[in-house]
Amino acid sequence: MKAFFDGIFIPKKDLEEAGINYPIKLEYYKTSENENIEAKYGIEIVKTEYLEGNVKIESKEVKNILNNEEEQEKILKLLKDNQVTPIGVEDVLEEILPK
Repeated sequence: MKAFFDGIFIPKKDLEEAGINYPIKLEYYKTSENENIEAKYGIEIVKTEYLEGNVKIESKEVKNILNNEEEQEKILKLLKDNQVTPIGVEDVLEEILPK
């Protein structure tokens, strides 16, 4: 199952500092498995770049990393607040999730 959690447009100032001159939207989703497994909650990030005359979409889903929905929402809020993109999500999760 997949449910929308939240989304943001990266502020224009941040994009300009990185030398990017087109809008980028990040969407964060809660994912879960219906099976009886301990860590059944995951996350997905979708990045949409609005290039001139073209739209580029990149996404990354990380499944079965958490065992409760409260933790899932805390992680998603942290990812959104820090504008984590699909390419960096695994590195960030590696740093913040208990081993």
